[in-house]
Formats: sequence, C-alpha cells, structure tokens
Amino acid sequence: MLVGIERACGHLDGDNWHEVLRKILWRLPYYGDRPITPLRMDRKRRAAAMTRTTDARQKALATAERLFRTQGYAATGLAQILEESGAPKGSFYFHFPGGKEQLAREVLEAYGARTEAGMRQLAGRCENDPDRFIRALCKGIAKEMEVADWGIGCAAQNLANELAPSNRDFADALAAVFAAWTAAIAEVFAARSSSGTAQRRAMALIAALEGARSLARAMRSAAPFDAVVAQFTHAK
Repeated sequence: MLVGIERACGHLDGDNWHEVLRKILWRLPYYGDRPITPLRMDRKRRAAAMTRTTDARQKALATAERLFRTQGYAATGLAQILEESGAPKGSFYFHFPGGKEQLAREVLEAYGARTEAGMRQLAGRCENDPDRFIRALCKGIAKEMEVADWGIGCAAQNLANELAPSNRDFADALAAVFAAWTAAIAEVFAARSSSGTAQRRAMALIAALEGARSLARAMRSAAPFDAVVAQFTHAK
C-alpha cells in the first residue's frame, strides 16, 4: 500500500512528496499514536479468535478422551465429538487434518504423558516405597472409577483393544506409552529389586491394573484392585 502512495506522490518536486506522504499517512486510522484504531481492533479480534480456536482444540481433545474412555473408539463418531465439545467442524479439521485418527493419537499422547507424570508424582509422595505406591495407585484408580459409576476405563487400554495390532503406527504409539509407564513404576521397584526384576514387576503391575479395570467395570466394585494390592505388596 505504501508503495502505491509513494508512486502517487512521485510527480511532486524535490522533497515535498515526503511531507505530503507523512500527512496522508497521519490521517489514516492505523497510523500514528491513536488510542484505538481499526487495525488494533482487528488485532484484538484476531487474538480473541486465536483464543477461541485454541479452546476449541482443547475441548475437542477433552471430549474425545472422555468418550474414548467411556464408550471406546469405534463407538465414538466425529459428529458426537463436535456436538459435545461445541467445536466448529471447520475448526476441527484445521487442528486435526488427519481426522478422528489424528485426534485419537493426540488424546493418547496427552493421556499417556499425564498418567506418567501422575505416577512419578505419586512415587515422590510415597518416598519411592513400593508398597505405599501400589496401595495409593490402586486406591486412586478405583476411586476415579467409582466416582464415574464404574463407567470409565483407561484410554490406552481401550484404544489398544480396538486399534492394535492392525494399525501398526498406532500400536507403536501405544507400546511407547506403556513402556513409559513401565519405566516410571520400575524406578519405584528398583529400590528393592534388581533392574531386570523391577522392570518385569512393573510390567506385571500394569497388566494387572488394566485387567482390574475391566473386572471393576463389570463387577462395579473395587475388589479387583484390592486383589492387586494383596498380590503385589508385602504382608504386614
């Protein structure tokens, strides 16, 4: 735009065109030190729009995670995710051009990282005592399920049941999540076991917890988690 104005002023002699250009620019609503200009309002609108699109993305992820955990991947359609999250369809495909599968991958990554961080925090609060850690972990999972009327499962487990091993890329992503959880728990067991034993016990605990989730949903009871505690902790 400025180039066009300069050309329009080019017929003026000497340096006068610079002064004319300055006066023209000063009269434009977005030039100079004005309290509120249309451009600034545009920037504010753009910032608000960016916030809305970010919110839409997070809402889509949160809604998809809840639905994948309660009803599974295949039973969850994009129409339901869009309706319950309130995310516009155009915005959804802007953030997730790969559609439902990309959304599921991002849900898995976020869920996996959040769960691993929670395990490490719990280990710190339990001072890396394996028995305390196991009791607290089982109690926490059972409580979450009870509050949800036993209808909520593990996102990684549900996605693994439906997408692995046929979807190789997704299976690899799931394996990475379970490996990270195993490593976090193995660090707790390493206080009383060799590295190899700690790794095997950690994997066995994850397998037991995932099975306990399935039993707890069917039984509507925390009894499966009590059984895990009994098997993995030392008798007092």
